[in-house]
Amino acid sequence: MDKPFAITLDIRSSLANHTGTWRSERPVYIDGLPPCNHACPAGEQVQGWLYAAEDGSYETAWRRLVADNPFPAVMGRVCYHPCETACNRAQVDTAVGINSVERYLGDEAIRQGWALPAPGVPSGKRVLIVGAGPAGLSAAYHLRLRGHAVEIHEAGAQTGGMMRFGIPTFRLPREILDAEIDRLLALDITLKLNARITDLHATMRHGRFDAVFLAIGAQLGHRAYIPAGQAARILDALSVLGDAAAGGRPQLGRTVVVYGGGNTAMDVARTARRLGADDAIVVYRRTQAQMPANAIELQEAVEEGVQLRWLRTITAVDDGTMTLEKMVLDEHGNPEPTGEYEHLAGDAVILALGQDVDRSMLDTVPDIQIADGVVQVDAAMMTGHPGVFAGGDLVPSARSVTSGIGHGRTAAEHIDRWLRHIAAETVGVGTAGREPVAFGALNTWYYSDAPHAIRPRLDAARRTADFSEVVGGLDGDTALYEARRCMSCGNCFGCDNCFGVCPDNAVLKIDGANGYAIDYDYCKGCGLCAAECPCGAITMEPEQN
Repeated sequence: MDKPFAITLDIRSSLANHTGTWRSERPVYIDGLPPCNHACPAGEQVQGWLYAAEDGSYETAWRRLVADNPFPAVMGRVCYHPCETACNRAQVDTAVGINSVERYLGDEAIRQGWALPAPGVPSGKRVLIVGAGPAGLSAAYHLRLRGHAVEIHEAGAQTGGMMRFGIPTFRLPREILDAEIDRLLALDITLKLNARITDLHATMRHGRFDAVFLAIGAQLGHRAYIPAGQAARILDALSVLGDAAAGGRPQLGRTVVVYGGGNTAMDVARTARRLGADDAIVVYRRTQAQMPANAIELQEAVEEGVQLRWLRTITAVDDGTMTLEKMVLDEHGNPEPTGEYEHLAGDAVILALGQDVDRSMLDTVPDIQIADGVVQVDAAMMTGHPGVFAGGDLVPSARSVTSGIGHGRTAAEHIDRWLRHIAAETVGVGTAGREPVAFGALNTWYYSDAPHAIRPRLDAARRTADFSEVVGGLDGDTALYEARRCMSCGNCFGCDNCFGVCPDNAVLKIDGANGYAIDYDYCKGCGLCAAECPCGAITMEPEQN
């Protein structure tokens, strides 16, 4: 953006303007917490890499990004971008398209062949990672950066976990996923596929591992007791998605009913349409407002012809038909049956009622506590057994690719400290106890109107013809434009406003992170610099005695 102020007084035009003793407050440059950073489950320093992208330094931006997250091209496609929900710019016009810029950087890195940072100095420590999904791969990457030897044991025949088997290819092309995983594994990470662990304690002992990170994904679909005739076809959503992702063409019939209301339900309903179903109908026992599916997933499903039946449960399934019971919400918002029934024709029912984790391997490890189906961990992500850490779907948390990647990074930091016998402390993005910069701290009239760039999408009529990617990426010029929409909340971006408006010439230009300093011998504490700072990077603090 152009600098709003260009006229300044000559520096030190009056050498007699010393402050004296009457100043009650002094301006201080702050390192504010951007709301986008604060909201990112993966712990990305979003504002930092956006700042580098603003002048087209895309490789620098990518390197800042992969310092926290090795999967920007994946995340730019599948993350539901809570950073944009938190973005202060949304109160000016629309949120910065952080997710679209992240995807551009990830795709550009693949096109240019940029390599991840080299592993750190060897520590002599060995870490076992159980599971090659987002949490496990992220942990492996960050542990290698810290010099630890890493061995991943994956029960399946391929890496990626739910990124590969739970997300359809029209949302995440497999060549993109493979490119980012292969780049990560090139950091001398040992990978063992088809290596299901049945006795974790024995594997730890025989492999002489110094620590373990459990990153087992939730791949066991929840079942529901539904009376069904012998000819009824009741399928599991993960099985259908996995079959389709592997190139299979499961025969579902012309009318498919999906039972559930989450993102998996939307994905499998959209997949059914691509597999030839004329009608894909989602049955959910609550209302649309209570639906756990992301709004974007729901919108795209409806655009593709997916039908929705709210406040219904399936009570029986027979050949070609099923019985639904109508529900109503009680005073607490919980669904309860009405005793009213209706019939719905359908060739197959796909259950998308949530997933669970197979925890059987943990039976031989003492002191690991399980409650409500998940492993209990402390603030350092360590279980009750010393040296055994856990994250991702295995622990109490939101289940998403973004959260899993963040768990892997944070767990790696804690494992590193534990291996080096460094006292445990809160690690991560440094947001603990800090509040993100509020919209009210900004002077938004300094920022020009700049509408959100729209990513290209396939026409709804074309989407169900095959599994082509629905949402396209930005080109370089549009990515640059979108990055420049960032308002740099809470952190100086060198606009010269403070330098230009100070009546006492007390603001100095210097080399350093902020580029400015206050000469308190001349500052009168008038607060004009803080009042005119566009991004809220200056605060007034009580005068020091």
